[in-house]
Parts: sequence; C-alpha cells; structure tokens
Amino acid sequence: MARYVTLIVVFVIMLGIFVVGLGRDPTRLPSPLIDRPIPEYELPRVKDPMSTTGSADYRGQLALVNIWATWCVGCRKEHPYLMDLAGRNEIPIYGVNWRDQRDEALVFLERLGDPYVASAYDQDGRVGIDWGVYGAPETYLVSPGGSVLYKHIGPMYEEVWQKEFVPRIAGQTGATR
Repeated sequence: MARYVTLIVVFVIMLGIFVVGLGRDPTRLPSPLIDRPIPEYELPRVKDPMSTTGSADYRGQLALVNIWATWCVGCRKEHPYLMDLAGRNEIPIYGVNWRDQRDEALVFLERLGDPYVASAYDQDGRVGIDWGVYGAPETYLVSPGGSVLYKHIGPMYEEVWQKEFVPRIAGQTGATR
C-alpha cells in the first residue's frame, strides 16, 4: 500500500511540474546574470585578429551585446533588423561571434553588412559560457554601470525591441524612444 501512495505522490508532483512548464514562455529562460556584473572578457576581433575587443569597450555606456554565428538560422533572420537598429544610432551594438569559423564570419559580415561597433571572435565558446548562452542568437542589454539589465533569447525584431528593450532603456536614461 505504501508503494502505491509513493507512486501517486510522485505522479502528482510530476504532473504539477508539467502543468507549470506548459504555461511558461520558452523564450524567457531566466538568466542568473540579470542585475549582476557582466562577465569580463577580451578576445580577438572577427575582422582584425591582431586587435582585441571586450567588455571594457562598452563600460560606462548603455549597450547591446549580441551573440551570433553564421550557422545560426535565427541570426540570419535578425540580421536585417540589427542593421536597421545600428543605422538609427540609438544604442551601440557589440557582437560576440560564438563557436564559429572566422572566414565564414567575415563573409557573413561582408555580404549582409556589419551592425557591430566591434565583434569579438569566441571560437571555443568560453566567453559564451560565461554569459550563460543557451544558443545563438541571444542579445543582452548592458547598463552603463556594467550589469546585465535584460537577456533576450531568439531573433531581434521591432516588436521585441519596443516591448522589451525600449522600456528598460528609458528606465536607464529617463527618455522615451
């Protein structure tokens, strides 16, 4: 009898976890970095491996950090929007080319345009791991004080920008866009 009660209790617990999971948005995975300092890094640049770029480059300013790769379908989908956003000069966008091939990244940026102030080359993915990257694309909003304000998983579009980023940016700057 105790065995059946145990099975029923385990089943009810699993059912509860399942029901809670069904109600969650899969693009809203929690990030342990929210309101915490950004991971410090310095990597070679995609376009110039003799130069480096990293977290020090955007310290003191509100910025986006976009994790991207040429093999990433979502990255190709969001790229025209990132080009548009970069052209508006609303916020600097820094890239981290994640677990990719440099020559393919160079071709990607040459053909589709380069929305990044600078793009770091994270060949082995270690910096991505430090940022808690689940998969590309991911975009982080970084405060002037160097903390992560928001993490978006998936392609960026105007709707996401307006709904998730603009209010947080306005909260930092006191302005509206």
